[in-house]
Amino acid sequence: MPRIAVFLRFWVLLLAPLVPVAAAAQAPTVDAMMEDRTIGKADAPITIYEYASLTCVHCASFHKDTLPKLKENWLDTGKAKLVFRDFPLDGLALRGAMMARCLPKERYFPVVDILFKNQESWSRARDPLAALSGIGRLSGLSQDAFDACMKNEELQKAILARAFEGQQQYRIEATPSFVINGELFRGAASYEELDRVLQKVASGN
Repeated sequence: MPRIAVFLRFWVLLLAPLVPVAAAAQAPTVDAMMEDRTIGKADAPITIYEYASLTCVHCASFHKDTLPKLKENWLDTGKAKLVFRDFPLDGLALRGAMMARCLPKERYFPVVDILFKNQESWSRARDPLAALSGIGRLSGLSQDAFDACMKNEELQKAILARAFEGQQQYRIEATPSFVINGELFRGAASYEELDRVLQKVASGN
Protein backbone atom coordinates (compact mmCIF):
# COMPACT_ATOMS: atom_id res chain seq x y z
CA MET A 1 0.00 0.00 0.00
CA PRO A 2 1.44 3.47 -0.90
CA ARG A 3 2.79 5.44 2.06
CA ILE A 4 0.23 8.23 1.69
CA ALA A 5 -2.59 5.67 1.82
CA VAL A 6 -1.12 4.20 5.00
CA PHE A 7 -0.80 7.68 6.47
CA LEU A 8 -4.41 8.59 5.70
CA ARG A 9 -5.72 5.20 6.79
CA PHE A 10 -4.04 5.65 10.18
CA TRP A 11 -5.73 9.02 10.73
CA VAL A 12 -9.15 7.90 9.51
CA LEU A 13 -9.03 4.93 11.89
CA LEU A 14 -7.88 7.18 14.72
CA LEU A 15 -10.74 9.61 14.13
CA ALA A 16 -13.42 6.98 13.49
CA PRO A 17 -14.80 6.89 17.07
CA LEU A 18 -15.40 10.65 17.11
CA VAL A 19 -15.96 11.66 13.51
CA PRO A 20 -18.33 9.32 11.65
CA VAL A 21 -17.75 9.00 7.94
CA ALA A 22 -20.25 11.15 6.06
CA ALA A 23 -20.65 12.90 2.74
CA ALA A 24 -18.75 16.14 2.40
CA ALA A 25 -20.70 19.37 2.69
CA GLN A 26 -21.79 20.67 -0.71
CA ALA A 27 -20.67 24.25 -0.22
CA PRO A 28 -18.01 25.45 -0.22
CA THR A 29 -16.07 22.82 -2.12
CA VAL A 30 -13.06 21.10 -0.58
CA ASP A 31 -10.88 22.63 -3.30
CA ALA A 32 -12.03 26.08 -2.22
CA MET A 33 -11.48 25.28 1.45
CA MET A 34 -7.95 24.04 0.71
CA GLU A 35 -6.87 27.13 -1.19
CA ASP A 36 -3.78 28.71 0.38
CA ARG A 37 -4.44 30.97 3.34
CA THR A 38 -1.93 33.79 3.04
CA ILE A 39 -0.91 36.90 4.95
CA GLY A 40 0.80 39.48 2.76
CA LYS A 41 0.79 40.51 -0.88
CA ALA A 42 0.55 37.78 -3.53
CA ASP A 43 3.56 39.17 -5.43
CA ALA A 44 5.86 39.44 -2.40
CA PRO A 45 9.38 38.29 -3.35
CA ILE A 46 9.83 36.04 -0.30
CA THR A 47 7.47 33.21 0.58
CA ILE A 48 7.33 31.79 4.10
CA TYR A 49 5.47 28.50 4.53
CA GLU A 50 4.53 27.95 8.15
CA TYR A 51 3.75 24.36 9.11
CA ALA A 52 1.87 24.38 12.39
CA SER A 53 -0.46 22.37 14.59
CA LEU A 54 -3.26 24.15 16.42
CA THR A 55 -2.52 22.19 19.61
CA CYS A 56 1.23 22.92 19.49
CA VAL A 57 2.33 25.16 22.38
CA HIS A 58 5.35 26.51 20.49
CA CYS A 59 3.15 27.34 17.49
CA ALA A 60 0.85 29.30 19.80
CA SER A 61 3.84 31.20 21.16
CA PHE A 62 4.95 32.08 17.63
CA HIS A 63 1.50 33.43 16.76
CA LYS A 64 1.22 35.44 19.96
CA ASP A 65 4.76 36.77 20.30
CA THR A 66 6.51 36.68 16.92
CA LEU A 67 3.94 36.90 14.15
CA PRO A 68 2.74 40.45 15.02
CA LYS A 69 6.28 41.82 14.52
CA LEU A 70 6.80 39.72 11.41
CA LYS A 71 3.51 40.99 10.02
CA GLU A 72 4.37 44.62 10.75
CA ASN A 73 7.88 44.60 9.32
CA TRP A 74 7.76 42.02 6.53
CA LEU A 75 4.25 40.95 5.56
CA ASP A 76 2.37 44.25 5.62
CA THR A 77 5.23 46.00 3.83
CA GLY A 78 5.09 43.67 0.83
CA LYS A 79 8.57 42.24 1.39
CA ALA A 80 7.31 38.74 2.24
CA LYS A 81 4.16 36.69 2.48
CA LEU A 82 3.28 33.89 4.89
CA VAL A 83 1.34 30.83 3.78
CA PHE A 84 -0.18 28.79 6.62
CA ARG A 85 0.00 25.02 6.21
CA ASP A 86 -1.80 22.70 8.61
CA PHE A 87 0.38 19.99 10.10
CA PRO A 88 -1.93 18.52 12.76
CA LEU A 89 -0.11 16.49 15.39
CA ASP A 90 -3.27 14.96 16.82
CA GLY A 91 -6.96 14.45 16.11
CA LEU A 92 -8.00 17.59 17.97
CA ALA A 93 -5.63 19.77 15.97
CA LEU A 94 -7.07 18.23 12.81
CA ARG A 95 -10.59 19.12 13.90
CA GLY A 96 -9.53 22.69 14.62
CA ALA A 97 -7.93 22.91 11.19
CA MET A 98 -11.11 21.60 9.59
CA MET A 99 -13.27 24.12 11.40
CA ALA A 100 -11.05 27.03 10.34
CA ARG A 101 -11.17 25.92 6.70
CA CYS A 102 -14.96 25.59 6.80
CA LEU A 103 -15.20 29.31 7.51
CA PRO A 104 -15.14 31.97 4.77
CA LYS A 105 -11.60 32.78 3.67
CA GLU A 106 -11.61 36.23 5.27
CA ARG A 107 -12.40 34.71 8.66
CA TYR A 108 -9.65 32.10 8.52
CA PHE A 109 -6.79 33.94 10.19
CA PRO A 110 -8.99 35.64 12.81
CA VAL A 111 -10.22 32.25 14.02
CA VAL A 112 -6.73 30.71 13.85
CA ASP A 113 -5.58 33.64 16.00
CA ILE A 114 -8.36 32.91 18.50
CA LEU A 115 -7.50 29.20 18.58
CA PHE A 116 -3.84 29.89 19.30
CA LYS A 117 -4.47 32.62 21.87
CA ASN A 118 -7.01 30.45 23.70
CA GLN A 119 -5.29 27.12 23.03
CA GLU A 120 -5.10 25.99 26.63
CA SER A 121 -8.77 26.62 27.38
CA TRP A 122 -10.35 24.88 24.37
CA SER A 123 -7.80 22.09 23.89
CA ARG A 124 -7.97 21.08 27.56
CA ALA A 125 -11.70 21.56 27.98
CA ARG A 126 -13.77 18.66 29.28
CA ASP A 127 -15.45 18.55 25.87
CA PRO A 128 -12.97 20.01 23.35
CA LEU A 129 -15.35 19.58 20.41
CA ALA A 130 -18.02 21.59 22.23
CA ALA A 131 -15.40 24.26 22.94
CA LEU A 132 -14.42 24.30 19.26
CA SER A 133 -18.06 24.52 18.27
CA GLY A 134 -18.48 27.54 20.54
CA ILE A 135 -15.55 29.30 18.87
CA GLY A 136 -17.04 28.40 15.51
CA ARG A 137 -20.38 29.95 16.41
CA LEU A 138 -18.64 33.16 17.49
CA SER A 139 -16.99 33.16 14.05
CA GLY A 140 -20.28 32.69 12.20
CA LEU A 141 -20.35 28.90 11.85
CA SER A 142 -23.71 27.50 12.92
CA GLN A 143 -23.92 24.27 14.90
CA ASP A 144 -25.31 22.44 11.86
CA ALA A 145 -22.47 23.77 9.70
CA PHE A 146 -19.94 22.79 12.36
CA ASP A 147 -21.34 19.27 12.58
CA ALA A 148 -21.26 18.92 8.79
CA CYS A 149 -17.69 20.21 8.75
CA MET A 150 -16.56 17.64 11.32
CA LYS A 151 -18.09 14.88 9.19
CA ASN A 152 -16.42 16.04 5.98
CA GLU A 153 -14.20 13.06 5.23
CA GLU A 154 -12.82 14.60 2.04
CA LEU A 155 -11.67 17.68 3.93
CA GLN A 156 -9.97 15.46 6.53
CA LYS A 157 -8.10 13.62 3.83
CA ALA A 158 -7.14 16.81 2.01
CA ILE A 159 -5.63 18.38 5.13
CA LEU A 160 -3.70 15.22 5.98
CA ALA A 161 -2.54 14.79 2.40
CA ARG A 162 -1.23 18.39 2.39
CA ALA A 163 0.64 17.70 5.63
CA PHE A 164 2.07 14.50 4.16
CA GLU A 165 3.25 16.43 1.10
CA GLY A 166 5.11 18.82 3.39
CA GLN A 167 6.68 15.90 5.18
CA GLN A 168 7.85 14.38 1.90
CA GLN A 169 8.87 17.58 0.12
CA TYR A 170 10.52 19.49 2.97
CA ARG A 171 11.05 16.78 5.63
CA ILE A 172 8.71 18.47 8.07
CA GLU A 173 8.87 16.44 11.27
CA ALA A 174 7.78 18.85 14.00
CA THR A 175 5.94 22.10 14.51
CA PRO A 176 6.43 24.89 14.01
CA SER A 177 8.61 24.54 10.94
CA PHE A 178 9.20 27.24 8.35
CA VAL A 179 10.19 26.94 4.72
CA ILE A 180 11.58 30.25 3.46
CA ASN A 181 12.08 30.39 -0.29
CA GLY A 182 12.56 26.62 -0.28
CA GLU A 183 14.89 26.32 2.73
CA LEU A 184 13.71 24.59 5.92
CA PHE A 185 14.04 26.18 9.36
CA ARG A 186 12.82 24.14 12.32
CA GLY A 187 11.61 25.31 15.69
CA ALA A 188 9.91 28.29 17.29
CA ALA A 189 12.29 30.95 16.03
CA SER A 190 12.21 34.36 17.65
CA TYR A 191 11.43 37.41 15.56
CA GLU A 192 15.11 38.40 15.67
CA GLU A 193 16.17 35.00 14.29
CA LEU A 194 13.60 35.09 11.49
CA ASP A 195 14.48 38.70 10.70
CA ARG A 196 18.14 37.74 10.23
CA VAL A 197 17.17 34.89 7.92
CA LEU A 198 14.83 37.11 5.91
CA GLN A 199 17.41 39.89 5.65
CA LYS A 200 19.87 37.35 4.27
CA VAL A 201 17.36 36.00 1.77
CA ALA A 202 16.35 39.51 0.70
CA SER A 203 19.97 40.47 0.08
CA GLY A 204 20.58 37.36 -2.00
CA ASN A 205 23.35 36.05 0.25
